[in-house]
Amino acid sequence: MIENADDSRTAFLRTQREALDLNARARAVQVTEKSADGLVCATVGVRGELVRLDLDPRIFRRPDATGLADTITDTVRRACAKAVDELERLFEPVVPPEQFRAHLDGDLETVLDQLSGPPPGERRRR
Repeated sequence: MIENADDSRTAFLRTQREALDLNARARAVQVTEKSADGLVCATVGVRGELVRLDLDPRIFRRPDATGLADTITDTVRRACAKAVDELERLFEPVVPPEQFRAHLDGDLETVLDQLSGPPPGERRRR
């Protein structure tokens, strides 16, 4: 229990530092994924932006533009999914995973329902 204004201020400053640290860690998330054949390596950032793409020179032995495009797209998608998983893990101590996913998916109805209802641990099964 907070007893006075100094304790309250100290608690607020600690929470603020923790939030800034969490934000910095989240912004620094980068995930690298390799294709099944190991010839494509994609690194994405926290927003799914492509940070780096490495193509093994052996990929050019069998020219297949469509196949290469599909492999790159699949590899980037898998890296993006892992980046979202990493963000969810980082934020789990402060945001329930279901609520976090709803935010990322733009599911405002679910977010508002979760915010207006009882805390996740107290929800009744329907």
